Amino acid sequence: MSNVAIIGAQWGDEGKGKVVDWLASRADIVVRFQGGHNAGHTLVVGDQTYKLSLLPSGVVRGKLGIIGNGVVLDPDALLSEIAKVTAQGLHVGPDNLRIAENVPLILPLHPALDRAREAARGEDKIGTTGRGIGPAYEDKIGRRAIRLCDLAEPATLSAKLDELLLHHNSLLKGLGAEPFAKQPLLDALSALAPKLLPFSEAIWERLDQARLDGKRVLFEGAQAVMLDVDHGTYPYVTSSNTVAGNAAAGAGVGAHMIGRVLGIAKAYTTRVGSGPFPTELHDEIGKRLGERGHEFGTVTGRPRRCGWFDACMVRQAVKVGGVQGLALTKLDVLDGLSELKICTGYEIDGVLTKRLPAAMGAQAAARPIYETLPGWSGSTRGARSWVELPAEAIKYVKRIEELVEAPVALLSTSPERDDTILVQDPFAG
Repeated sequence: MSNVAIIGAQWGDEGKGKVVDWLASRADIVVRFQGGHNAGHTLVVGDQTYKLSLLPSGVVRGKLGIIGNGVVLDPDALLSEIAKVTAQGLHVGPDNLRIAENVPLILPLHPALDRAREAARGEDKIGTTGRGIGPAYEDKIGRRAIRLCDLAEPATLSAKLDELLLHHNSLLKGLGAEPFAKQPLLDALSALAPKLLPFSEAIWERLDQARLDGKRVLFEGAQAVMLDVDHGTYPYVTSSNTVAGNAAAGAGVGAHMIGRVLGIAKAYTTRVGSGPFPTELHDEIGKRLGERGHEFGTVTGRPRRCGWFDACMVRQAVKVGGVQGLALTKLDVLDGLSELKICTGYEIDGVLTKRLPAAMGAQAAARPIYETLPGWSGSTRGARSWVELPAEAIKYVKRIEELVEAPVALLSTSPERDDTILVQDPFAG
């Protein structure tokens, strides 16, 4: 049995929660390897609905959850999330949740700077969640981040806060925002230390032992390939690498441990926030997709922009993300449409292309080239085998496979965990 890395193959919100939950039930350890509390998974277990932003999905299934060093961690958000799921009957403690000792922390000054920058951008705002993710990653790269291990060393913590405030207060003042005083931050972090340090450890050692013991590890991404800071629609992206290759760096393991890579994609396309979206629909069909698919962000509640399936973009995500198989979700949302369209390429200033360029102007100018397929009048909702699907739905899925150059390994036909058609077991290697 191999390990599995699971990533989004579009712009996020592909329905990863259900698929990750299904995979987590078969894994021994679930590792979050990037992102922060700016993305979420919704998991439905029996009559309970869990909305997770930082906690690895495995905790819902009683598995060991790990928050890797590639994540930026907001201590207050984590403790609040633990309290919330505890109130729902889950147990989360140091026995089933471990956090990399070198994980960077999000402090109150990070969201303050995030919001001040977005306000200053005006109509050119990126569309961040305002939760401080980007500024926290900047501090990591700038070698001034406060990390979890620093909470165990008061002298180190105090000295690093001086450097951090020198940088951030200058920026905040320049943006017309209130600067931060050192002592309240130091007091707050000192109070958090006994609550967080019991979860801390050298995660790389635990994962190496898991390898020796033959345990199955699921590496869980938070966002999606087209939001990758290098390979996505920059600058309308997140602040970390979301591709599967970052699972190794973000968890402290060798690349050979990542295993099989499963990409999650909706049977149509959605996007939250600003940025290019060639197949976006502003008509009644776009509105219908949003209503039937309940397209609102798990974390922000923002309505998602909706459009036709962009095979050109997903093919690109397959290539740069290392995707070996797709989990296609929300097929049932397309039920009842008389015809469907799939984007197979773009026209940019009269030139046809099969990729979404890196340049902002070219991305904004991209116009979709569509292939039209017949829809189906029957229902796919709840189907658990191919024979239960309308013939047109099967043809639609097969055409997606051909265009994105990756097989569909798993097909989801409703939010219910067991309404899934398994084509190939990702853990089988």
